[in-house]
Amino acid sequence: MNQIVRLVIPAAPAPEEQGEPRTSQRRLAVQGVRLGVLDNSKGNADHLLRMIVEGVRKAVPLTSVTLARKPIVSLAAPADVLDQLAREADVVISAMAD
Repeated sequence: MNQIVRLVIPAAPAPEEQGEPRTSQRRLAVQGVRLGVLDNSKGNADHLLRMIVEGVRKAVPLTSVTLARKPIVSLAAPADVLDQLAREADVVISAMAD
């Protein structure tokens, strides 16, 4: 039995506030990348993220890894968690799993 699976990945430009972009360009250091990891607290997300970090370590030199975890699955990450990741990471990986 052949089935067609169609994946739809919605993408939109980042929202802007008062004409000022919410995102910014960051230059990555030659010596390595500061990686941020945001765990959404779902079951097995920590295992998935650990595997992803191991793979990234093999492909890209890392200077640090900042781990953060959302306290409540169904709510957005608190501002202090996002601020910490913005300060301490060049790139952030977030994952969901069950």
